[in-house]
Amino acid sequence: MMANLPQLFSLNPLFGSLNPTSAGANVAQANKDRKMASAEQLVLELCNPDLRENALLDLSKKREIFQDLAPLLWNSFGTIAALLQEIVSIYPVLSPPTLTPGASNRVCNALALLQCVASHPETRTLFLNAHIPLYLYPFLNTTSKTRPFEYLRLTSLGVIGALVKVDDTEVISFLLSTEIIPLCLRTMEMGSELSKTVATFIVQKILLDDVGLHYICATAERFFAVGRVLGTMVQSLAEQPSPRLLKHIIRCYLRLTDSPRACEALRNCLPEMLRDSTFNICLHDDPTTKRWLQQLVLNVAAGCRSSTAHCRPSIADSSQCFLVSKFVLAVQDNDVDKAPKILVE
Repeated sequence: MMANLPQLFSLNPLFGSLNPTSAGANVAQANKDRKMASAEQLVLELCNPDLRENALLDLSKKREIFQDLAPLLWNSFGTIAALLQEIVSIYPVLSPPTLTPGASNRVCNALALLQCVASHPETRTLFLNAHIPLYLYPFLNTTSKTRPFEYLRLTSLGVIGALVKVDDTEVISFLLSTEIIPLCLRTMEMGSELSKTVATFIVQKILLDDVGLHYICATAERFFAVGRVLGTMVQSLAEQPSPRLLKHIIRCYLRLTDSPRACEALRNCLPEMLRDSTFNICLHDDPTTKRWLQQLVLNVAAGCRSSTAHCRPSIADSSQCFLVSKFVLAVQDNDVDKAPKILVE
């Protein structure tokens, strides 16, 4: 009977159409506005020393659900200054190492927010232009292996990792103008497995950029520093395998073979364990890394065949292999004065 009523008596025009799609969109927008209001309030609290600690904790936990948090942090008055204040406030406890777990957690919450800024396309360049990564370098320069310091280094590396994750030559050029390579190499030598993995990932991303590859292969010293640490890590992984870390190491070696001079040097110092079956079981479930390793060995062998020298060095000691490599690179650099000194190191 209702279907026979004239259009004049239809209830919908009187009360409005109840469109489920429109209602859902309104609810979603209301939730978004509520979250944004919550984020804005927490950002304001960062500038209040009495409320800052809780605000840091809440924002760091919820940063994934707050859309456009990075521009909000960057453009809010005094917020970045407050985060930097948290960072520099623990410089005095770095040496001698007296950092407490509570202080470490607090500054790591601040670093997590800086990572948010570093990874956002609208704030990444501003972050670099302000040279904010330099504030993190004292943390990467620490050597204490206690949990608070390890957490501090790992979170700091996360900020740098967020910068290099997006392929951007501007980022690589900035980092190369700083001390990031030696700082990463230090962590690759003495950090935990996770810290080593992130630091190696950063070096890998630098190498994958043409500017970074040229920088590292430009001198014998730089190549030797990177190659020595990579070789040491390979030796340690033979005893305690880590597929994730090994993957980044192999990718670094493979990228080095794209430089003819580095490929020539690698024939003398590529770890034997990467040539034989040492890591077959470790890489059993990772066909991509297995393919990289095969290509690495092929590239080095091809470089050897194009050389008049023997492919496999008779020198067993890895440090001597690197001295030979340094000598080759020094000669290629036409550095006649440096080459003899290298051989007598």
